[in-house]
Amino acid sequence: MLLHGALQSAASFTDLGAALADRFTVLIPDRRGRGLSGPFRPDHCMATEIDDLGRLLAETGARNVFALSAGALVAMHTALANPAIARLTLYEPPLEFGGVQPRYWAAGYEAALAKGDLPGALVAVLKGTGDNEIMTRLPAPVLKSFFAMMMRLRPNAAVGNGPPLATLIPTVHYDIELIAEKAGDLDRFRSLSTETLLLGGDRSQGYLATALDALAAILPNATRVEFKGAGHIAADNEGDPIRVAAELRRFFA
Repeated sequence: MLLHGALQSAASFTDLGAALADRFTVLIPDRRGRGLSGPFRPDHCMATEIDDLGRLLAETGARNVFALSAGALVAMHTALANPAIARLTLYEPPLEFGGVQPRYWAAGYEAALAKGDLPGALVAVLKGTGDNEIMTRLPAPVLKSFFAMMMRLRPNAAVGNGPPLATLIPTVHYDIELIAEKAGDLDRFRSLSTETLLLGGDRSQGYLATALDALAAILPNATRVEFKGAGHIAADNEGDPIRVAAELRRFFA
């Protein structure tokens, strides 16, 4: 089971899935509110996400889970209560604990979203979660102008073969809420005995590496791998999915 993160859909992992399909039966669901899945519920929360993933695991018999970012947050909380997950791979879950603040950019995103400023909201997300690369280092007004022009010229432009970008930007709100809801829960994972692989890239935001360091220190059955030259979305079609798949093939074998 491959579980995507924010600003993504099942279509974001098609290359990763293809790289695993000769060895495994690969399932790539759209998380709630994206693509082919149903809408968010009025009371949407982590319990909703855990229930969604739990039902998928029960109906498919899947026992190995790879999850990225907010999807990783969902997967690790699911694994605490669901013995169906035999092996768990977490790519940079945005854990909030101590002085680690993965939502430091969220106020700017929410303010832009409230005004209907989708380009501004997108820039806030990219600046807050993006890799250490040239595009994310460009001034915010430059990035906003670029995305505004793109959305004006191609309002239905999709992310890969997935949903239009304009429909994905508002869904980030729900992932921000998940991070906030589970802030300070780090110590709960000392009891997570599931065999776990922690993945990350050395070009990702520092708070993501700090979260992986903390998990590596407390999880009783974890291995850590860092990808040199990779960032937060290495598993995405636009990242380096073949490289990520190589680690998953070894771990899930």
